Amino acid sequence: MKFLLIGILFVTVIGSYGQSKEQLLTEFSDNACKCIDSIRVYNKNRKAIAKEISTCIDKQVLAYQLGSQLLSLIPDSKVKKEKKADVNVTLDTSRNSQSYKNNYFEIERSLMTNCKTLKEKIAADDEQTNVSMSNNIEAMNLYSKGIDALTAQDFNKAIDYFKQSLKIDSIFSFCWDNLGLAYRKSGEYEKAINAYKTSIQIDPSGLMPRQNLATVYEFKKEYENAVTAYGELATLDKENPEVFYGKGRLYAVFLGDYEKGLSNMCIAYRLYLEMKSSYRTDAEQMINFIYGKMKESGNEKRFNEILKENNININLIKNPKEILHFS
Repeated sequence: MKFLLIGILFVTVIGSYGQSKEQLLTEFSDNACKCIDSIRVYNKNRKAIAKEISTCIDKQVLAYQLGSQLLSLIPDSKVKKEKKADVNVTLDTSRNSQSYKNNYFEIERSLMTNCKTLKEKIAADDEQTNVSMSNNIEAMNLYSKGIDALTAQDFNKAIDYFKQSLKIDSIFSFCWDNLGLAYRKSGEYEKAINAYKTSIQIDPSGLMPRQNLATVYEFKKEYENAVTAYGELATLDKENPEVFYGKGRLYAVFLGDYEKGLSNMCIAYRLYLEMKSSYRTDAEQMINFIYGKMKESGNEKRFNEILKENNININLIKNPKEILHFS
């Protein structure tokens, strides 16, 4: 739906009202970041968290769209401090419109670069099962101390706390997950793999240990094993864009199979877009990377064919900042 704002706008230029487009983007991105920081991720899955993040961005889009249009009406150096101007400003408020998407994506890209809490929130997947947490108070206290040590990057202390907790409750799957993370952070990859595999044995429906398993295999440069781990994750979570993003990046960056990399990355992009996940921007960057590699090797035609197969039109990605659109 479109609506027309018509009237005499009193515009104070450069000083009291005036800002650059970059300053405007920073202002509304900061507002969205504060909103995202307030999101609670406890016992929520990735889709639920992504939806709340999207709502935070949505709240800033119309104001940013209006501000951008007003700035475009103001000549930088040819107007006095205050001037009345008869102007017509048209805003397209439909979330399906390209104008709305462009402004949404601009804020989203800014957040991915400048909002630390955004990546922390969208990486969370804390939905629980009956073995996720422990019913033992002492085990939970030790686990909490381990989380604090992990946050402080004292990985040896974290490992010690997690191991003590697991001695009390050996089927505490989140504790096994975080023990694996602490081992991975300290470079003890085999122990990390064992911890993740134990977590999976305890809770075969666990998604995070499977995804972390793929990450450890990548650190070990066992790229085929990492692809296999993502494939096993896909059997449980077919709509998880991280599966296709992970496989696509492995194929493109480490295995040199750009066609498989692109096919997986296109699926990841579509899924990110559908769930309104800000990780869509990472998929964009990877598709641009693959485009460059396929163009270098004379496979630009096949690149376009794969995009067409996935119903995506990227206008040949001439500009790395080009916004991807569904055709």
